[in-house]
Amino acid sequence: MPPAQRSIFSILVILSITQLMGWGTISLPAVLGEQFARDLGISLPGAFAGTAVMLVVSGFISPLLSSVFVRYGARLVMSAGSLAAVPGFFLLSMASGPLGYYAGWVVLGVAGACMLSVATYILLNEIEGPRAKRSIGALMLVTGLSSSIFWPITAGLSGMFGWRTTVVIYGVSMLLICFPLHYYGLPLRRAPVKIAGTMEPPTRPVSRLPFVLLTCVIMLNGFVSWGISAIIIQLLKSMGVDDFWALWIGSLLGVLQAFARVLDFFGGARWDGLATGLVAGIVLPLSFLSLIVFGPTDWSIAVFILLYGTATGAMAVARATMPLVFYDREAFARVSSQIALPANLAGAAAPPALAAILTSMGSNAVLLLALSFTLIALGALLALVRTRRAMQV
Repeated sequence: MPPAQRSIFSILVILSITQLMGWGTISLPAVLGEQFARDLGISLPGAFAGTAVMLVVSGFISPLLSSVFVRYGARLVMSAGSLAAVPGFFLLSMASGPLGYYAGWVVLGVAGACMLSVATYILLNEIEGPRAKRSIGALMLVTGLSSSIFWPITAGLSGMFGWRTTVVIYGVSMLLICFPLHYYGLPLRRAPVKIAGTMEPPTRPVSRLPFVLLTCVIMLNGFVSWGISAIIIQLLKSMGVDDFWALWIGSLLGVLQAFARVLDFFGGARWDGLATGLVAGIVLPLSFLSLIVFGPTDWSIAVFILLYGTATGAMAVARATMPLVFYDREAFARVSSQIALPANLAGAAAPPALAAILTSMGSNAVLLLALSFTLIALGALLALVRTRRAMQV
């Protein structure tokens, strides 16, 4: 059995490895989408829809896992997720058409709900409680590199062995690398200390108002950030930016998002996730206003990219850490699992929805919708601030 206690640094190293592998290996369509489409007789959008299927399934499964996380702890659930990913990759490797292809992604969606992102936040909260914000931020800094690391690996492996063997290799890696790291490297959840002659306090119920407000903020800002980031090159082109500069400016987003996460990581001990979210929530609508009010000039596009990139980078950390402000360890596990459903649905729906609006109604319609969603989310953030003050009275 693994020891109940391990240093937070070693735990972060393990989680960084498994999250890099988890997110990196399921980003297959970004590299192999054309090969999937050609060999399986599906369209290129249909090949990319595999990731959307995974996100939707993961979103629906996550609320069902909330009580499992509370009862058994994140270590066992993440270990099970590693094992569940193996048949998912094998199904994908054996697919001969759309049915087998999407069946593989369904299984990977179940595995993702058990071992990716939300599961790691629950684990770190089990270990550190409200102090987990800094560790979550550090983990997000590393896992943001998954595509940079695994896209070249996927391209190299598929070039040498073909995409089917590449997918099998990733399935085997889940069994031989991720499962042992999760099961033997992560700590057991610490049980509450019971004092003789005292009664165990009841589990604190989930407060509904913060939950509703958090869901609103995470879903709306998630929809905007996932959607805009996915179509940023096409959005810039529609505003008259040429192909080279659209690609170059769009590529700056990742750098700015990483920079914002670095700032939050080093300063995170001075503020909590709600403070990070509130600042990012104020900046986001300003980024869209700069383009709506002043039009697509060189300087307004530069201001937009700067504000949008830093705000979405900070908001990504806030989405994971804001529940720490309102909920204890067990409630955090339940809330994070339940919020994952609308968050994942928003993430799956945003790119095609905004792409359709862009092609049918133009860039201004996309900007106005994004502005509206971020303003509603800002209102919910301000309500969360008032709610926390009321809870502290």
